[in-house]
Amino acid sequence: MSGKQRSLGDVLQEFSQHRKVMEQELGKVIVGQHEVVEQVFAAIFTRGHCLLEGVPGLAKTLMVSTIAKILDVNFKRIQFTPDLMPSDITGTNVLEEDDQGKRHFRFVEGPIFTNILLADEINRTPPKTQAALLQAMQEREITIGTTTYNLAPPFFTIATQNPIEQEGTYPLPEAQLDRFMFNIKVGYPTADEEEKILAASSSNEKPEVRKVLSAKAIINLQKLVHSVAVSEYIIKYVARIVRATRPNEPDTPEFIQELVDWGAGPRAGQFLIAGGKAIAAMAGRFSVSIEDIQKVAVPVLRHRLSTNFQAQAEGMTVEAIIDRLLKEIPQPAIPKFEK
Repeated sequence: MSGKQRSLGDVLQEFSQHRKVMEQELGKVIVGQHEVVEQVFAAIFTRGHCLLEGVPGLAKTLMVSTIAKILDVNFKRIQFTPDLMPSDITGTNVLEEDDQGKRHFRFVEGPIFTNILLADEINRTPPKTQAALLQAMQEREITIGTTTYNLAPPFFTIATQNPIEQEGTYPLPEAQLDRFMFNIKVGYPTADEEEKILAASSSNEKPEVRKVLSAKAIINLQKLVHSVAVSEYIIKYVARIVRATRPNEPDTPEFIQELVDWGAGPRAGQFLIAGGKAIAAMAGRFSVSIEDIQKVAVPVLRHRLSTNFQAQAEGMTVEAIIDRLLKEIPQPAIPKFEK
């Protein structure tokens, strides 16, 4: 093993230790939710955005604000409401008059100028305001009038959505859903976890979390994760999975043709590889495995597949379809080299 590989291995091991410390710090405030935390970290270290779905009271907002404290980055929260305007997110130009009586416009930054933006109940606001996030999420910049402002890195959006109460909500357009790397389902705690939550909330002690990473360190780690190796074998496997979700492809499994109206686009494959890189790096490894891809398949594909009425009639959820797909898609054969 060369010196370069050893140093990369050392850096990845250090990254793995940082991740464990971050989880320990978060565990002081958040009980359980280990898969959710891992997926949020994976998105952060690959410059991705997350959509958290769960019923009220599952500490989604508390989790995001605590992560921001641990990472020592700027954090802002926007409560999305039906009367929220795009300028309430991006900012606006204000007319001012100086000492000489001259008037000029000054741009007042909105809450989008931050590192972690929590868009709480994003489906509560109309599409016009939802669209104000699109440019920021995709291009890391916003345009006000004729001026374009860059958002300082690192920048990522974590949006929450209530899956139960749909009255008076505006479902996210497919184009915006596709910009979220992960759709993460936040479930109920186990019996033991719920008892720990109740015990902690009845105590007067407020746990303090310490800062683990700075904004500059996060940017460096994002570059490190990007450099994790992906073999041709993994790329072929990811392409097979994504193409198998499309009903009109010739090699698509029969159950996909029967239950799915449309499948995932190429961006899904990009996010599968990026998520696999993050999982590998957080484990201290410098190459992506099949298991890493399978681990992120559900949160990456869950919001990119549209099931039809037959799937609903048979009680087949999107998650069940993805699980079945992963079992049926064969892994590419590794070529054998002749001596």
